[in-house]
Amino acid sequence: MTTDLPTEHAADDRLLLARTRRGDRDAFGDLYARHVRPVYWQAYRLIGTAQDAEEITQDVFVTAWRRRADLHLVDTSVLPWLLATAKYLALNLRRKRVRRHWEQLDDTLPSTDREPADEAVSAVLMARVRESVAGLSPLDQQLFERCVVGDLTYAQAADALGVSHAAVRNRVSRIRNRVRTATEDLRGPA
Repeated sequence: MTTDLPTEHAADDRLLLARTRRGDRDAFGDLYARHVRPVYWQAYRLIGTAQDAEEITQDVFVTAWRRRADLHLVDTSVLPWLLATAKYLALNLRRKRVRRHWEQLDDTLPSTDREPADEAVSAVLMARVRESVAGLSPLDQQLFERCVVGDLTYAQAADALGVSHAAVRNRVSRIRNRVRTATEDLRGPA
């Protein structure tokens, strides 16, 4: 990743990082002020909610302060390190939420006395659905959770996520087709 920072700005990043490594909170505050917006928007793009993006941004800068001795410049800027950290934290949060969602879904499924072969097929089926959903965009994952697994109407999901009703309808249709395709060899005849 390259940054197109003016030479003066890049020199400032070098100086601010050197001062930050010595524990200068004012210099770190200047780095924060300079880079907080791109870090926030990186997190928001990956996670999709303002509250989560704010928390991730805060975590990025707390991590940067704690690891200030290990921070390094990329193309004369600390921004690539900050953006990579934001991406890592956002993706971890997404994985954690998906995992928690599936654990809750497993807990809500009724226990039945089925044959071991049926249990094995069910386990493989759930794994394929999880895998298929994990490959979706954050917005599509939220739509799957809210409309397919949950009980929100398309209109409610559209309002909650700030997209049009038509977009929700089209995306959910695509999601259902994707899951159907991923599991068609495991499902019995219709």
